[in-house]
Amino acid sequence: MGAFLPILLLAAVAANAGLLLAQALNQDGLYLLDAKRALTVPAGALADWNSRDATPCNWTGVSCDAAGAVTGLSLPGANINGSFPAALCRVPRLQSLDLSNNYIGPDMASEAVAGCKALARLDLSVNSLVGTLPGALAGLPELVYLNLEGNNFSGPIPDSFGRFPKLESLSLVYNLLGGEVPSFFGAVPTLRELNLSYNPFAPGPVPAELGDLAALRVLWLAGCNLVGHIPASLGRLRNLTDLDLSTNALTGPIPPEITGLASAVQIELYNNSLSGAIPKGFGKLAELRSIDIAMNRLDGAIPDDLFDAPKLETVHLYSNSLTGPVPESAAKAPSLVELRLFTNRLNGTLPSDLGKNTPLVCLDLSDNSISGEIPRGICDRGELEELLMLDNALTGRIPEGLGRCHRLRRVRLSNNRLDGDVPGAVWGLPHIALLELNGNRLTGEISPVIAGAANLSKLVISNNRLSGSIPSEIGSAAKLYEFSADGNMLSGPLPSSLGSLAELGRLVLRNNSLSGQLLRGFHSWKKLSELNLADNSFTGGIPPELGDLPVLNYLDLSGNRLSGEVPIQLENLKLNQFNVSNNQLSGQLPPQYATEAYRSSFVGNPGLCGEITGLCATSQGRTGNHSGFVWMMRSIFIFAAVVLVAGIAWFYWRYRTFNKARLSADRSKWTLTSFHKLSFSEYDILDCLDEDNVIGSGASGKVYKAVLGNGEIVAVKKLWGGALKKDMENSGEGSAADNSFEAEVRTLGKIRHKNIVKLLCCCTHNDCKLLVYEYMPNGSLGDVLHSSKAGLLDWPTRYKVALDAAEGLSYLHQDCVPAIVHRDVKSNNILLDAEFGACVADFGVAKVLEATDRAPKSMSVIAGSCGYIAPEYAYTLRVNEKSDIYSFGVVLLELVTGKPPVDPEFGEKDLVKWVCSTIDQKGVEPVLDSKLDMTFKEEISRVLNIGLMCASSLPINRPAMRRVVKMLQEVRAEERQRLEKDGKLSPYYYEDSSDQGSSV
Repeated sequence: MGAFLPILLLAAVAANAGLLLAQALNQDGLYLLDAKRALTVPAGALADWNSRDATPCNWTGVSCDAAGAVTGLSLPGANINGSFPAALCRVPRLQSLDLSNNYIGPDMASEAVAGCKALARLDLSVNSLVGTLPGALAGLPELVYLNLEGNNFSGPIPDSFGRFPKLESLSLVYNLLGGEVPSFFGAVPTLRELNLSYNPFAPGPVPAELGDLAALRVLWLAGCNLVGHIPASLGRLRNLTDLDLSTNALTGPIPPEITGLASAVQIELYNNSLSGAIPKGFGKLAELRSIDIAMNRLDGAIPDDLFDAPKLETVHLYSNSLTGPVPESAAKAPSLVELRLFTNRLNGTLPSDLGKNTPLVCLDLSDNSISGEIPRGICDRGELEELLMLDNALTGRIPEGLGRCHRLRRVRLSNNRLDGDVPGAVWGLPHIALLELNGNRLTGEISPVIAGAANLSKLVISNNRLSGSIPSEIGSAAKLYEFSADGNMLSGPLPSSLGSLAELGRLVLRNNSLSGQLLRGFHSWKKLSELNLADNSFTGGIPPELGDLPVLNYLDLSGNRLSGEVPIQLENLKLNQFNVSNNQLSGQLPPQYATEAYRSSFVGNPGLCGEITGLCATSQGRTGNHSGFVWMMRSIFIFAAVVLVAGIAWFYWRYRTFNKARLSADRSKWTLTSFHKLSFSEYDILDCLDEDNVIGSGASGKVYKAVLGNGEIVAVKKLWGGALKKDMENSGEGSAADNSFEAEVRTLGKIRHKNIVKLLCCCTHNDCKLLVYEYMPNGSLGDVLHSSKAGLLDWPTRYKVALDAAEGLSYLHQDCVPAIVHRDVKSNNILLDAEFGACVADFGVAKVLEATDRAPKSMSVIAGSCGYIAPEYAYTLRVNEKSDIYSFGVVLLELVTGKPPVDPEFGEKDLVKWVCSTIDQKGVEPVLDSKLDMTFKEEISRVLNIGLMCASSLPINRPAMRRVVKMLQEVRAEERQRLEKDGKLSPYYYEDSSDQGSSV
C-alpha cells in the first residue's frame, strides 16, 4: 500500500493542475465558448478560441476594453449556423454584436436577447430569422443601433418598438412584416435613421407622426405599400438628409412643405401615383444633390427654380405628364450631371447654351415634343456619355461638336426631323457603342472614319437619305452586332470586310440601291441571326455558304436580280422568316422548301420548279426530260409504297401495346398547332414515339428523339396524362399536366430568341399532349458537366454557355412584355446544340408577370429544384425575377467548380454555402474545377464573383439579368485588355469572343 501512495499523490497533483488550467480562462471567455458550442461553426473557423488562454481578447472577432472585459464580437460572413445563442447576453459588458450575413435562425426568442443590458449596437442583418420581432429588444436600455434587415421576420412590428429609450438607427428592410407602417415611431425622439423599406405591409398611410422626429436624418419607406397623401408634417424634418417614399401607391400632390427640408441631399418619390404640379422651392435647398419624382402622374411645367439648387447633380422626372419647355435655368446648373425627362409632354426649344456650363454626363429627353435644334455646345464640357433625344420634333443639323465628344457611349436621335450630313468625326467616336440616327432626313455618306469606332455595337441609320457606298473600313468595327441601314440610297457592292465581323448578329440593308454579287467567305458570321438584303439590285447566285450559318433564322433576299438555283444547303437553316421571291431564280426547289407552306417565299421566280402548285414552269422542249422525270418519280413512289407497307406491318407488330395503340388510333382527331413553318405533320411525329427513342424523363413527362422521314431531327416531349393526371387530381393538385402544357405553350409559342429553345408545334388529342422542339444534340448542360463528358466543356465553351443562358434569361425578364419568370432555372434545363451554344428550356412552371405583378407575388406551391431555390422563395413562395437570378448564380458556380448544386461532399450545405465557406477558409483556388485550363484563371475568378453576386441571400443585392449579361461581356473585354497589355493575346479572343453577343 505504501508503494502506491506516491503514485496517488502525483495523480492528485496532476488532476489539480489540469483543473487549474481549465479554469484559467476568465468568465467572459467561458460564455463565448458556450455560445460557440450552441452554434454550428465551419471546420477550422474560430480555431484560435482556445480555452487555455487567460482572456479571449486576442480571439478572432473579439474586442475588449482596457480592463480585459469583452465589449464587442464581430463575426460577419463567417458561415455560422444556428439559433441566436443566449450565452452571448451573459457577457456583462458586451456593447457591440455583429453576426450579419450568416445563417442565424430560425428563431430569436425574446428571453435570449433580454439579458444584453449593455448592448449598444446589434447587427443580425442577412440571416435566416423568422417569426415575429422580439419585443424584448426595446427593453435594452443602451441600444443605439439595430439592424435586422434581410431576414424573414413576419407579423406586425410590436408596440414595444415605440418605446426604445436611446435608439438612433433602426433598419428592418426586406423582411415579411405586416400590419400598417406604425405611427408609434414618432414617439422615439432619438431616432436618426428609420429604414422599413421593401416589406409587404398592409395598405396604409405615411404616419404624420413621423414629422415629430426632429433628429431624423434618414427616412426610407420604399416599397411599403403606402397609400394616401404625403403628410405635410414631413416638411418639419429640418435635419433630414435622405427621404425615400418610392415604389408605393401614394396619391395627391407633392405638399409644398417638402421643399422645407433644409438639409435634404436626396429626395426619392418615384414610382407612385402623385399628381398635380411640382411645387416651387426645391431650388433653395442648399445641399440637394438628387431628386427623383419619375413614374408618377405629375403635370404642369417644370419649375424655373428647380435647377437653382447649387449642388444639384441628378434630376429624374421621366414618365409623367409634364408640359412646357425645359427651363433656361437647366443650362446654368453648375453641378448637373444627369437629366432624365423622357416620356413627358414637354415642348418648345431647348436652352441654346445647354451643356456649356453644366458637366452633363447623361441627357435623356426622349419621347416628348421638343422642337428646334440640338444645342451646339451640348458637349462643351467634354463629359457627355449619353445623348438620348429620340421621338421628338428636332430639326437642323447634328452639332459638329459631338465629333469632339470622345466619351460618348450612346447616341439616340432617331425619329426626329434632323437633316444635313452626319459630322464625319461622329462616325468614328472611340467609345461609342450605340449610334441610332434612324427616321430622320440625314444626307451624305457613311464616313471611312468609322474604322475608329472600336466599341461600336449597334449602328442604326435606317430611313434617311444617306447615299454612296458602304466603306470597307466598316470591317474595323470589330464589335459591331447590328448594322441596320434600310430605307436609304446606298449604292455599290457590299464590302468584303463585312464578312470579317465576327460579332455581327443583324444585317439589315433592305430598300437601297446596292448592287453586285452577294458576299462570299463570311464564315465569321457565327452569330448572325438576321440577314435582310431585300429590294436592292444584287445579281448572281445565292451563296451556298449561307446554309452554314449556325443561328441564322431570318433571311430575306427578295426583290433583287438573283439567278441560279436555290442552294440545297439552305435546308440546314432553321428559319422563322424566309423570302427569296421576285428574283430570277430557276431550277428545282430543295425538297424541304417544296411545300405549300413556303409558297410565298418563292413567288415571282418563273424559272423555279417544285411541287408547289403554280410555281413549276415546264416547256415543250423538256418533254423527254419531264417524261423521264415522271418515270423516276413513279419508281420512287412504288419503292416508297413498298417501304410504307412494310413499315406499317412492322409498326403494327411493334406497337400493339395499349399505350402505342392509343397514340396511333383515330389519327384524324389529332390537332396540330404550329408556331413556325413546318416540313412535317402530326403523323410523322406519332410514328417516332418509340420507347427505344426515349432520351429523358422527368416530373412532367418523357422526351423522345424523333428522326422524321425527311431526315429532320426534333425532340418530342410527351406530357404525363391518364392515370397520373387522375392521381394528381385526387390528391388535390388539379390538372397539373394541363397547366404545365398550357404554361409551356403560352410561354414558348410567342418567344423568338436564339437562346430560348424553339417550340416548333404542339399536338393534342384527348388527354395526350405533345410538344415538339428543335433537337439539341448535346443534351443538357447538367448531363454533360456532371458526367464523363465534362472534358468537352473547356473554359471558353463554359463561358459561351454562361453568356448564352444569361442572354436568354435577360430576354425573358426585360424584353418580353409582360415579363416571364422561368421559376426552374438549372443546368438540366439549359440545352446545348451541336456547337455547344446554349438555350434555356422547360417552361412548364414559368410565370408571366403582368404589370401589376412586378412586386414579388406569392405562389401556391414551391417550383424549382433542390439547390437552386432562392432562400426567400422557400420561406415566402414570393416569385419575381430575383428568384431566377439566384438559380442562375448557382448555374454559374456549377460551371466554375464543376460540382453539382447539392453533393454529399458539402455535408448539410449546398453549393453556394460550400463555395462561400471554402473561399473564406482556403481562398479561391480550391473551388475551381481542376479540369479547367488555369491560363484562364483571372476570367474564371471574375465569373465566380458574378455567380456569388447572383446567388446573394438578399434579393435586393442580386443584379438584374441585363446587368449580368453586361458583366459577363465585360469579363471577356477586361481579359482581352489584360492580355493585349501583356502581349499574350491568343486568337481565341478574336475568333470566339462574346463581348457584344446581345442586341439588348
